[in-house]
Amino acid sequence: MMTTDELYMQRCLFLARKAIGYTYPNPLVGSVIVHKGKIIGEGWHTKAGEPHAEVNAIASVRDKSLLKESTLYVNLEPCAHFGKTPPCADLIIEKEIPKIVIGCVDINSKVAGKGIERLRQAGREVIVGVLEAESQALNKRFFTFHAQKRPYIILKWAQTRDGFIAPLQQTQQAPVWISNALSQQLTHLWRAQEGAILVGKHTVEKDNPSLTTRHWVGNNPLRLVIDNEHSLAKTLAIFQGNPTVTLTISPTLSMPKQVCNDLYERQIQSLIVEGGAHVLQQFIDEGLWDEARIFVGTPQFSVGLKAPQLSGNLLTTQEIEGDYLFVVKNPAIEKRSL
Repeated sequence: MMTTDELYMQRCLFLARKAIGYTYPNPLVGSVIVHKGKIIGEGWHTKAGEPHAEVNAIASVRDKSLLKESTLYVNLEPCAHFGKTPPCADLIIEKEIPKIVIGCVDINSKVAGKGIERLRQAGREVIVGVLEAESQALNKRFFTFHAQKRPYIILKWAQTRDGFIAPLQQTQQAPVWISNALSQQLTHLWRAQEGAILVGKHTVEKDNPSLTTRHWVGNNPLRLVIDNEHSLAKTLAIFQGNPTVTLTISPTLSMPKQVCNDLYERQIQSLIVEGGAHVLQQFIDEGLWDEARIFVGTPQFSVGLKAPQLSGNLLTTQEIEGDYLFVVKNPAIEKRSL
């Protein structure tokens, strides 16, 4: 059974999730203010440059005099530095909120315990580590980026019941759909949640993908394509509309590491790798992936291009109108997780 603090922190996490895909490069943060067992204010960070969760929660309280007798809950340590907005720790102190309950410490070097220290120096009671693992998991992209200096990497593909990712010959439409329409819509939701999406040159030539969120409302990720010769026609769908970066990969260096370094320099915190099989397998062989999302559709090809091979810890299995979605975590990455 959850404690009272955990229940309020769970509410913070629920609020924070509302903004997934919209706060980059900032983390997902929700905040709740409680007075004598009743929630009197709540808010979440909606977009980078906009007020932080604590600011929105405090602003939502009708009777500000109650703040002096209240507890503020927040899933990530309040900031103590001036960025696009003033420090949240200063506002909490100014409003004389006596108690602050925090999910986890912010490892960004600009914060990294400074907010907690400032609150305690001001005489506030501060509790840290309530639903800590859940708070860290919510901001897995943010934590991976700052701790490992690379984006959080999601591998995604669809394969047939007999383990193929594509037929030997594409004699009909391109691409050849393996998953159903609902699974495809879910893929577009995922794209809206991540910073970038990567495919190889051959995938672009065979399938002419757009790599957008056209089946879901949300931001389009930055599109990346590996094309050392820069020979892809600019009339292809991937070069229309939203920006696309063409990557030139050095043959003497690891492709996945070069991609990670490029995205880290661009301050992009997450990446979906959608194909093709060779590109996906390179990330797997390098051990540079955090989770894999694998659709198994109803078709069978008998022969074709084999799906990537990986081993990991199965997190979830979900049926989607005949398709099966398997979500797998990289066990080596989990051991290094915060």
